[in-house]
Amino acid sequence: MSFLQDPGFFAMGVWSIGAGALGAAAVALLLANTDLFLAKPQEASLEYLESIDLKTLGKEPRTFKAKELWEKNGAVIMAVRRPGCFLCREEATDLSSLKPKLDELGVPLYAVVKEHVRTEVKDFQPYFKGEIFLDEKKKFYGPEKRKMMFMGFVRLGVWYNFFRARNGGFSGNLDGEGFILGGVFVVGSGKQGILLEHREKEFGDKVNPVSVLEAARKIKPQTLAPQEN
Repeated sequence: MSFLQDPGFFAMGVWSIGAGALGAAAVALLLANTDLFLAKPQEASLEYLESIDLKTLGKEPRTFKAKELWEKNGAVIMAVRRPGCFLCREEATDLSSLKPKLDELGVPLYAVVKEHVRTEVKDFQPYFKGEIFLDEKKKFYGPEKRKMMFMGFVRLGVWYNFFRARNGGFSGNLDGEGFILGGVFVVGSGKQGILLEHREKEFGDKVNPVSVLEAARKIKPQTLAPQEN
């Protein structure tokens, strides 16, 4: 009897192909949950951040250099991946919980968004207790913009973050661009430099609020030079 006519042989072949595909899928899932294929963030320099153009979101928008945000008192700045994202709203709430202590230190809290879609910024403001500005060129998401596409939905860490935020009562929507990863910066006053740079490695990868506060306490406000008589 030809092996092509042997049902047992055929079934074994199908089973082998299925097992191989299952094994390949398992390996792919395992690799997707390592940091091996994640884009490595390129650290930003103070000079890079200083030159970024930001725009106010009022009725009469004003464009200014980002260094205005931290020149005198330093600043904590959140680069928001997407205002409607419930994970971003969770992180914004965590950072806003620091505001009373940041106010005591005289350190302002700001956020930048990469687009101004309908009422998304307005809807984000109940979660974020600082001023929000528009970064149209997405510079705060660089120097090299990093994206997490659909691989994010097979990462166990992302699903853990989803459940954590949902259990915390956060909800959101899918409006706007949400694949370019964001981050949080603590920048010292004047030329003191970047004291903390947290880059989101996957959806919902939050900065540690304790680390933010520790960095903010290192900020040395600029003092005015005494005037000559």
